[in-house]
Amino acid sequence: MRIDTHVHISSQSLPAPPVPAGVPGVPVVTADAILGMMDRYEIDGAVLSPMALGLQRAEGAQAGKLARMVNEELAQTVASHPNRFAGLTVLPLPDVDTALTELTHSLDVLELDGVLLMTNYRGAYVGDESWEPLYAELDRRGAYVFLHPSMPACGTALEHPPWLYEFTFDTTRVLANLIYNGILERYPRIRWQVAHCGGTAPFLAERIASLAVREPQMAQKAPAGALEYLSRLYYDTGLSNNEIAYRTTRMVAPADRIVFGTDWPNLPLPEDTNDPGPGLAFLDETTRSALDENAAVLVPRLARAITSSA
Repeated sequence: MRIDTHVHISSQSLPAPPVPAGVPGVPVVTADAILGMMDRYEIDGAVLSPMALGLQRAEGAQAGKLARMVNEELAQTVASHPNRFAGLTVLPLPDVDTALTELTHSLDVLELDGVLLMTNYRGAYVGDESWEPLYAELDRRGAYVFLHPSMPACGTALEHPPWLYEFTFDTTRVLANLIYNGILERYPRIRWQVAHCGGTAPFLAERIASLAVREPQMAQKAPAGALEYLSRLYYDTGLSNNEIAYRTTRMVAPADRIVFGTDWPNLPLPEDTNDPGPGLAFLDETTRSALDENAAVLVPRLARAITSSA
């Protein structure tokens, strides 16, 4: 059983985000295209994350309306292929009240499998303590939350595409925010999956942890220490299916906290093999198989459906 925890799908409900001159547009990814990719690379199940950049630019009631449309469309896709797909709801943040309403509808009525949170919403970052009611509800449910980077809200961009390094930096920013605002301490039941092997956080783990020594007053809400909190998260190998990323992540997290992901279609898969992650060939067969067993903890409904249909 192979589960890809990091696959993107387009939504007909969202307006196409503006694309700067000279930058390739976001590809349209349909369920049929994803199924074709899965069959080609012998992937049994995929966790679908809606491409939600258009939603992030919406405000107020419009954001809530768009989120509902995206989630209902996604739920129909998952219901059409329940033994192949899991789906992650999008939320109309930073409006916490509307987000809570949508969370309830998505998980209880639409029966989606988890939540997609982007690193920031119009400059408001995940880990913001004013979102406390949302974290409390996610924790009460023991929810599966996929943390995915977005366009950074600050900094001066160089003449490189943001995915080259800015997205990984934004992920690291959010992990530090979750740690030192005490969210990971107060709400330990949330099952966090962090994209791209945690961005740059594993490499910077000791530096992030050093805040407790250098500025101890800023680390009071994280009594277990940054390294401990980082070890509790799940990390996917999307766009990070290589030895450097894997081994670095393993230095901060145990093997049972790493799950397989491709980040398709953002990275073309190899043409000369049916292995979607040949860069992980250095792993023994047992370790590679464990990546999928780990994913079953995040999407147990999908894992059961795959097993029962085999």
